[in-house]
Amino acid sequence: MIITAIDTNIKDTPEFIAGREVVGIRFEDLVLDKRIQRVELPGGEELGLRLDQGHPILREGDVLLSEDETVFVVEIMPTDVLVITPKDIHQMGFVAHSLGNRHLPAQFSQSGEITEKASMIVQYDHTVVAFLHDHDVEYARTELVPPVPFRHSGHSH
Repeated sequence: MIITAIDTNIKDTPEFIAGREVVGIRFEDLVLDKRIQRVELPGGEELGLRLDQGHPILREGDVLLSEDETVFVVEIMPTDVLVITPKDIHQMGFVAHSLGNRHLPAQFSQSGEITEKASMIVQYDHTVVAFLHDHDVEYARTELVPPVPFRHSGHSH
């Protein structure tokens, strides 16, 4: 079966799943924006995605397929990340500038969203760990589903 559009999300329309089993189909963060891909349903059946150009990225809870008794939805797998919590704005600027020069995609959270302090979130990389260690910057390695999928930014000099 080929899916060409995502019509609903169970978070937006929770009544859609009333009385049906919800089965999560796991996706890695890096494939959420791929328009064309194959996924395997439990039981081995393949489902093809061929979404229109410009289709929004897949979100947690997007309904891929609904049957009488079962709804198959997108489930995003946690990503291995570093949650960086600099001690002050000066250190945050230094870290953001230094990692930005490496063209690493980063996300930022406010106090209380992920940790009690504001933080910078990047995908795990051992060279970033070495940099943070060398500059005495506080961080934690963890797995989480980022609010927005990581994307490598294009650039030119």
